[in-house]
Amino acid sequence: METGRNFMTQPTSNSNNNTPTGKRLSVQVSLSGLSFLVSNDRGREVLLYDTKTYTTSPTPEDLLSDIESFLKSNNLSKHDVDDVCVIYATNMYALVPTSLFEPEKASEYLKFNNKILATDYIAYEALSDQDITVVYIPYVNVNNYFFDTFGSFSYFHSTTLLLDALWPIVRFSSQAEVYIHVQKEALDCIAMKNGSLQLCNTFPYKSPEDFVYYVLFLLEQLSLDPNTVKVRVFGSISETSDTYTLLYRYVNNLKLLDTSRFSLPKFPSEESPHQNFLLKTSL
Repeated sequence: METGRNFMTQPTSNSNNNTPTGKRLSVQVSLSGLSFLVSNDRGREVLLYDTKTYTTSPTPEDLLSDIESFLKSNNLSKHDVDDVCVIYATNMYALVPTSLFEPEKASEYLKFNNKILATDYIAYEALSDQDITVVYIPYVNVNNYFFDTFGSFSYFHSTTLLLDALWPIVRFSSQAEVYIHVQKEALDCIAMKNGSLQLCNTFPYKSPEDFVYYVLFLLEQLSLDPNTVKVRVFGSISETSDTYTLLYRYVNNLKLLDTSRFSLPKFPSEESPHQNFLLKTSL
């Protein structure tokens, strides 16, 4: 699938070091934490993985400060990596049919669900095979820092990654299917039927009860039977977690997403390959 990834670029002479290092830096930015991955150029070998979690919502300045600290403590500069990508896993996004999308009206698509400041930069990415454009707000200070530090780099929203990754699975399915990507304090819900997106939304949660409430609310809104509808979960969840156990009481056809078709690398100390899904699919 062709995905409209965003790039900030410099001329080659001012870009990353001309001598290849074979390393790639991926950074996932969310309001619950930061995740850092340094891998080889093919993404098959994890060289460094680290996280930073927050107990309260960080400011853009907090995020930037912790990103700077990680890079400095691990001696990472533009001479140490060939490729850099940033993933924004936030709820500041909206989906628009590409056939109806007008770039000059990008902020209009966001203003009903998000507080937009005059200084906010609006980015968008097109999923050509699905007639979907993801419109979102990246952190300008974070983007500027990566541009100043590394020169050329790419960035995109987590929803773009999720929809792109799931498309080969659902495009020919005639039944309704629900996929739930679990983050530390947020769940990304995607419902598909007949190769068409029915719903895509991100909900915050603090407890297993919150989590189950949003899933059942979603199923009710789409008139889907929790006794029969196919629901697959992945990300920061396991079959032994309280969240999974509680959800299974209400959703009978619940399983962990089979990620074998994605050929995802396994991170050190993780229980399942479906964890850290966003970082892995960005490789």
